[in-house]
Amino acid sequence: MFLLRLIIPDRPGSLGTVATALGEVSADIHAIEIVEHRRENGTAVDDIVVDLPPGVLPDRLVSACNSVPDVEVIWFSRYGAGGGLHMDLEAVEQMTSSPAEAIDLLVEQGPAVLHADWAALIDGTGADVKVALETSATPEFGEVAAAWLPLEKATTLAAPDHKGLAESVLVAAPLESDRRILVVGRRGGPEFLGSEVARLSYLASLAVTIRATA
Repeated sequence: MFLLRLIIPDRPGSLGTVATALGEVSADIHAIEIVEHRRENGTAVDDIVVDLPPGVLPDRLVSACNSVPDVEVIWFSRYGAGGGLHMDLEAVEQMTSSPAEAIDLLVEQGPAVLHADWAALIDGTGADVKVALETSATPEFGEVAAAWLPLEKATTLAAPDHKGLAESVLVAAPLESDRRILVVGRRGGPEFLGSEVARLSYLASLAVTIRATA
């Protein structure tokens, strides 16, 4: 499957026109998510997860979108899992089903929820800063994680010039304290938008609340 992140006009029919263009190159749309409304300029940012039949070149997806007036492709990559609101709800359901493991479950679900590649729980509450939990494909942090602490609220992070991280875009949110944080990363992009930062902030706060009921 492939992930397309598009800027489209925020008006009726725009998304349908894009879907029609993708259909003309035999793309099978699996999910569409409105990531952000940009009311100041009348556009929206949408993520579209699509698949292609054998023999169809992926470049045709970009060409199809670019053929639609006023549509801009800002990110295109292979993508291995679905995401979006239904993943938010699935994460919440899992956390409420196992309150004692709510934070661990959020770390595990973080990449799918945010269309990302990896997630890690950084713990600096003790003498040393350490990775308490990580998903597969999480890069080595070395000493750079200490620079992210303390973290008072959810925000994007500047990627340090460190092997495995320099090409990543990062977002993080505090959990039980400002020295225990969830970091989620995408290799290469796209950048995390304000709406995605807000979603992570909400889910992190919810995980802490659910964990407290255990």
